[in-house]
Amino acid sequence: MAVTDEHTDQPTNHAPAKSPAFATQTLQAFTVAAQILLGVQVPNTGVAAEDDSADFQYSHYQEGKRNLYGSRPDSRNPIEVDSIHGRANAMLTDRIKLGFNYVQDTWSGATPIATAPLVFGGNHRYTSGTATGASPFISPPNTMYVDRNFNPMQYHGDDPNTGIGLFSQNRQLVHTLSTASPETRRQGDFRLGYEWDEAEANLGGGVSSERDYESRFVNLGGRIDFNQKLTSLNLGLSYTNSDTNALLDHDATPYINVRAYRESGQIRSTTTGTRLTGTKEDIAASLGLTQILSKDALIQADLSFTHSSGYMANPYKVMEALFVDPNQIPDLIDPFGDGKDYFSDGRPADVLKGDLRAFLEKRPTLRNQWNLGGRYVQYFHTFDAALHFDYRFSHDDWGINSHTFEADWVQPLGSGWTVTPRVRYYSQDAADFYKPYLLVNQAVSSNFTTSNDYRKLPDYYSSDQRLSGYGTLSGGISVSKQFAKGITLETGFEYYTHSGSLKIGGNGEGNYSNFNYFVANAGLKVNFSAVGAGKAGGEHHHHAHHHHGAEIPAGVMFAHMMDQADAVMVGYRYMYSAQAGDMLRGSSVASDPAIVNFGCGSANIDKCFIAPERMSMHMHMLDLMYAPTDWLNLMLMPQFVDMDMDMRQIADPAAYAGLPPPPNKLNHITHHISAGHSTGGVGDTGMYALFKLFGTPDHHVNLTLGVTAPTGDVSNRLRRNHAVDGGFNDYGMQLGSGTWDFKPALSYTGQNGEWSWGAQVNGTKRLDNKNASGYALGDIIQSTAWGSYQWLDWLSTSVRGVYTAQGAVRGQFNGLIQTMAPSDFPKNYGGQYWDVGFGVNARVLSGDLAGNSLSFEWLEPVATKQNGYQLERDAALAATWTYVF
Repeated sequence: MAVTDEHTDQPTNHAPAKSPAFATQTLQAFTVAAQILLGVQVPNTGVAAEDDSADFQYSHYQEGKRNLYGSRPDSRNPIEVDSIHGRANAMLTDRIKLGFNYVQDTWSGATPIATAPLVFGGNHRYTSGTATGASPFISPPNTMYVDRNFNPMQYHGDDPNTGIGLFSQNRQLVHTLSTASPETRRQGDFRLGYEWDEAEANLGGGVSSERDYESRFVNLGGRIDFNQKLTSLNLGLSYTNSDTNALLDHDATPYINVRAYRESGQIRSTTTGTRLTGTKEDIAASLGLTQILSKDALIQADLSFTHSSGYMANPYKVMEALFVDPNQIPDLIDPFGDGKDYFSDGRPADVLKGDLRAFLEKRPTLRNQWNLGGRYVQYFHTFDAALHFDYRFSHDDWGINSHTFEADWVQPLGSGWTVTPRVRYYSQDAADFYKPYLLVNQAVSSNFTTSNDYRKLPDYYSSDQRLSGYGTLSGGISVSKQFAKGITLETGFEYYTHSGSLKIGGNGEGNYSNFNYFVANAGLKVNFSAVGAGKAGGEHHHHAHHHHGAEIPAGVMFAHMMDQADAVMVGYRYMYSAQAGDMLRGSSVASDPAIVNFGCGSANIDKCFIAPERMSMHMHMLDLMYAPTDWLNLMLMPQFVDMDMDMRQIADPAAYAGLPPPPNKLNHITHHISAGHSTGGVGDTGMYALFKLFGTPDHHVNLTLGVTAPTGDVSNRLRRNHAVDGGFNDYGMQLGSGTWDFKPALSYTGQNGEWSWGAQVNGTKRLDNKNASGYALGDIIQSTAWGSYQWLDWLSTSVRGVYTAQGAVRGQFNGLIQTMAPSDFPKNYGGQYWDVGFGVNARVLSGDLAGNSLSFEWLEPVATKQNGYQLERDAALAATWTYVF
């Protein structure tokens, strides 16, 4: 489930809006700004492409903890999201341009699933001293109390003298939070455009996918310039088709009524659990106008309309409903002679008993939304700066009206520095069908799970806080530095306050819904056109001269150096690896009975009940290299990692329920085999120095000395299930090593004509005996050799052999881990591996894109000797892009 915008369910990366540079005084600059500023303003069309450029951005979204009013210890960490965004744009000809975008979000933490009075106990794990099945407790059949005006009443026990129940009114509302394991969303899209002298047309499309949701979209846009390019008209159309396939929480489904969706055919039972399915379509159109008023001022306006139909509810949001029979009559008439009547259970006559139940939310299946926006940009000569002011109004037939005001000040500071402070205010009304909870003036049926009690509710209902009335106020700042050679670095921070009292006109949600959050981001942009323009004055040297010519396979790092002082390289490296197939012990296939009895521990302790079925890892790395001299290169390599794992059951837990340790952990088996696991976020950060030991035109030897800083999280935990803590995720699903690691490498490359070759020995030595979670990964030694043939000036292929040896995990987690699978035990990590790789390398030799290289390598396992019991390895892929100048 992705992080969503304030009042829609459309994913957003929550990154602060970027403001284009606006520091020139010429009419031409305004014309360019008008062409690239607006783009096509319809959903999923992306940002207008720029000529020959590449962008990378990382952002982190973090919510503050919510006030649960002492209902339970606030141990659930709130939502946090790590996002990466990569973008590349290239002019294929002087008229045709192509753009690509890739966005990946990994989120985790506790999020509200319902809103209800505090006395409903939604965040408690226990009721009447007994652990409930739900985690958190949503609303199993439970008795609640209200007065004759249906205000919630809190029960304080019985008077010891009279046995009469003691009650007081408590109208405090609170969110019910649910914690989810990490989940990753990936989106990729493209954009193809054609330009005329005074017009442009664009066609785009893409896919956004996560474990329970997928959407596919296409869009068409265009721009027409007239009035000597002082006026631009933008048009856009888009179509999106989305499918929801949500696995309902097996902890909560016994307590949530889903009859409405079952009767509509959207609920189905599968081998992995109960699933809710739904389809949605969005059709959108937009119209935008940009007008250059003078060389110092520009104004924009846009209007868009979106028609949505289909399933638009959130499958993880619940509406609490209290069924109260208003005709309850006291059966003890003035028992104490004080003129007051009571019920036989000790309730005063003015306290009514109700039955609390829970329903999946229902939203309308149609939505029409209008958006009207505008921007004014004014350049101030005195300050050499520009003011941007934006306003947007949105209206839909759900009753939500929203206003967004935003202003930023773009201030160049000289030497390529720009600072941009900004302020933003947002306010929205509540949806017509939003309520914190429902009161139903009827008794609940005794056969609740099979009854039609849902028909007693309104047609549509939701307690989702994003549909409530509230406002947000934020302030932020971004700082960018533009270097020579077309490189720009940017970092930003924005802090938000979310409060019902900030809604325009007041009357928003109560303070129980208040929280704060922030967004921090950092980005790198490379503008190849700027570099090309710099070379126009006679600096057209061949980029291959910056490094020796031997081609390096994509899966090899540190094997080449830049041999000119002051040279710079930026690059992106992607690595994918997977495990699937049989479980191995050493090199032999292990049977399920052998895994059950020996994969985890002895025959009587720590039996295996589940085993990995599939695991995949995606690693994104940014390469930043600088050559202060011709014999030394310095390199920084931040990483972003995400992993997925699916499990299968290999033993009947009932057969081992009496064995130590206590069987509470067995409650997690259903979650393991149905939902799978994901982790993702920042990995460890590498810092390296490369030294040239020997160099001739055809032979090179270099030494790499580096360390990785433990910036990756090693305390990732599974969610609670059946009121039992999930404990640590296994060692292989953590995001880094957690230790400072020394990483040396010795590399040799050579070439003769079209042939080139190379060899490398590298290693990883853990510099700490254990990390903050109590363990250390095994040391690694690797050797590799390869050969390559240059088929064309720009194209070569390679073959490579690799041997890797890694030790087992040392130590163990210093906290709870539910040991149910071989991957939960340190002995089942590491081994010896033999692989062969096949690679393709291509690079651009001339033009603005000269210096760009692309490499791909497919790595196939040849032999494996695992430590302990592990899943068989599958193929791996490495891809790199580098730009040297």
